Amino acid sequence: MKSAEKIKWAAKEALIRLKYMTVSSCIFCKIANGKQKVKHIIKSGSVIAFDDINPVAKVHILIVPKKHIESVSTLESKNAHDLIEMFKTAAKIAESKKLEAFRLTFNGGKFQHVPHLHMHLLAGSKIDWSKL
Repeated sequence: MKSAEKIKWAAKEALIRLKYMTVSSCIFCKIANGKQKVKHIIKSGSVIAFDDINPVAKVHILIVPKKHIESVSTLESKNAHDLIEMFKTAAKIAESKKLEAFRLTFNGGKFQHVPHLHMHLLAGSKIDWSKL
């Protein structure tokens, strides 16, 4: 990535973080509660899945627990059901989209743009890891 592209990407990332970190309530909680509309891929009792607005691969889906869990760093044993449902949802999506190969990733710390636990399902093309 050229330096001008890096600067442009860093500025975009800063705006995304500012937008999502300063809202009075979590954007993923708003989506889960129906206050922010998105096209759902799967919606169950405890998990919601939808396309990422900043995809880094041809297929880039976010799988989010409806219950607010801040990050992988704050997981507790009481969150086991939510994690299991996230992985089951990923398997259902992979099967329904007939994905032969896919990756599941979690981000934490400065790499986590939204302070609400979420899983990325990535497939279909080379992944631009610098954008994740």
